Amino acid sequence: MKKNIISSGKFPVFGPYSAAVEVNGFIFISGQIPVDPASGEIIDDIKNATRQILANIQTILKEAGLDMSSIVKTTIYLKSIADFPVVNETYATFFPQDPPARSTVEVSALPKGAPLEIEAIAVKNVLK
Repeated sequence: MKKNIISSGKFPVFGPYSAAVEVNGFIFISGQIPVDPASGEIIDDIKNATRQILANIQTILKEAGLDMSSIVKTTIYLKSIADFPVVNETYATFFPQDPPARSTVEVSALPKGAPLEIEAIAVKNVLK
């Protein structure tokens, strides 16, 4: 079993971890916070923050030769569950059909004061 680290200067990593790791056709994407890759700034507005995180995940998947339809599971961590409707609305635009399985939980705090974090698992060769 070979472990392939997926990395690029196109997306942020803030610690001793890999943005994504591929093992046996599975891509495990570390939790992404809403960082604008161009400026390095955290996006606070929940709608734009959600959009930025999912765009960062798209970039990671592209590095692996995949797209959002390859995602089979996501987990969303929210600082405020009251943001759930806005996150859900924005999230849905990235998964127009056959969305992945998902968990959403409220947490007390996230790195760099981010309003949310999203992690994902994707699979190569998903039949559509």
